[in-house]
Amino acid sequence: MMLPLEFRRLGTRDYAATVAEMRDWTCARGSQTRDEIWFLEHAPVYTQGVSCSESVRAGDSEIPLLKSDRGGQITYHGPGQLVAYLLLDLRRLGLGVRQLVSLIEASLITLLDEFGLDAVTKPGAPGVYVDGEKIAALGLRVRSGCCYHGLSLNVDGNLDPFSRINPCGFSGLRVTSMKAQGLAVTVGDAADTLEEILRVRLSAEMAHKI
Repeated sequence: MMLPLEFRRLGTRDYAATVAEMRDWTCARGSQTRDEIWFLEHAPVYTQGVSCSESVRAGDSEIPLLKSDRGGQITYHGPGQLVAYLLLDLRRLGLGVRQLVSLIEASLITLLDEFGLDAVTKPGAPGVYVDGEKIAALGLRVRSGCCYHGLSLNVDGNLDPFSRINPCGFSGLRVTSMKAQGLAVTVGDAADTLEEILRVRLSAEMAHKI
């Protein structure tokens, strides 16, 4: 049995409109609705998770700050960053939230390894790191057994806006990108690789469920 999964490439999308679309899609889905993963980039925006009280330090007033319904703290999205939103029926996959987080992190580590980067996770600090610097962040929302939101991977974008926040709530945390690590990789390249990795890993989860 093949996993009912569709990958969509959406280009550059407005953050608030995309979150509303994900939420509406998730609320309307049924038990037979196929899962989808959306690959996209956002125009520059800071976002706060549901429990976040931190804001942006002075200097980036032109970049909007939006409250989001995802988990996690404050982060930045912008061009050159691959965003992947995972709209998955966790019940059908037989996955818990912690298992999904581990799957996402492992997929990102595999992706970075394929491009020659040694990436790791950190206990108590979700995401993926290279030499102690954060290269990918996670934030999820689960509603009635189905999730949305997902991950962001810094590919070749401007990292300066991260200096105006405590990324993911950690003071002094340095942020990196594939470009900063010396790689000439596009968002499209990263999306192609991540699609294959996620397709294999999620299909394996479905096979175990069956």
